[in-house]
Amino acid sequence: MKKIVERHPLAIRWMHWINFPVLFVMIWSGLLIYWANDIYKIHLGSKTLFSFFPAAFYKALNIPYRLAEGMAFHFVFMWIFFLNGLFYVLYTVFSGEWRYLFPDRRSFREAWGVVLHDLHIRKTAPPFVKYNGAQKIVYTAIIVMGLGSVLTGLAIYKPVQFGWLTRLFGGYGNSRVFHFILTLGYCLFFLLHIFQVIRAGWNNFRGMVAGFEVVDTNGFSAKFADGGNAEDAKESNAHEATGENAKSADGMNTKDANNALI
Repeated sequence: MKKIVERHPLAIRWMHWINFPVLFVMIWSGLLIYWANDIYKIHLGSKTLFSFFPAAFYKALNIPYRLAEGMAFHFVFMWIFFLNGLFYVLYTVFSGEWRYLFPDRRSFREAWGVVLHDLHIRKTAPPFVKYNGAQKIVYTAIIVMGLGSVLTGLAIYKPVQFGWLTRLFGGYGNSRVFHFILTLGYCLFFLLHIFQVIRAGWNNFRGMVAGFEVVDTNGFSAKFADGGNAEDAKESNAHEATGENAKSADGMNTKDANNALI
């Protein structure tokens, strides 16, 4: 039996789709700024293994000599990024959505199961819930990263006016390093998120577009489909199995009684 299950409220969907292009512009404009002082490299002793970024990378994306353009875009879109993130956190807290989103004591164990399944080591699929353990950890980490980007960005943008903030991160240089690492984290998240969306298919994607999914409810309780935990599901499935067994037993008893009458 198939059932329509609500997945994401309208506000969450709006803020998700606003954040997607905004974060892309922030990363892109950040690259235009970084080009003017691209000092970060991966070293092994005195040998440079990788430079962020090779000249061919800049040339292919037409990045050189666009510092002013990058700063203009970055300083405008940072306010959209900040306000959208702030509204998201406030909505999550006051609407009660945080109950589904924030990790709990089972999240890390569930996340490990998700990783094993995605690597095809474990055949058992993760339970159908609003956010599984891995998603809870990653999405909460993204919120923390967003706060870190805002704070380190202010420390870089106004190192005199926000001198206390710059010192908190260990100085201007360290603030810039943290800001850069967070940006690499967003890029990694982008790639993994898009891969997982493609892997999950249209039904999952529809949840973030239309707000619902069509699921097969066989073996799942309504509470489980709407965001309950795995233990609730096991209990529900046990009750369902007991019910089925009882039905079977009743059917057999009726049949035996009829045979006896014959």
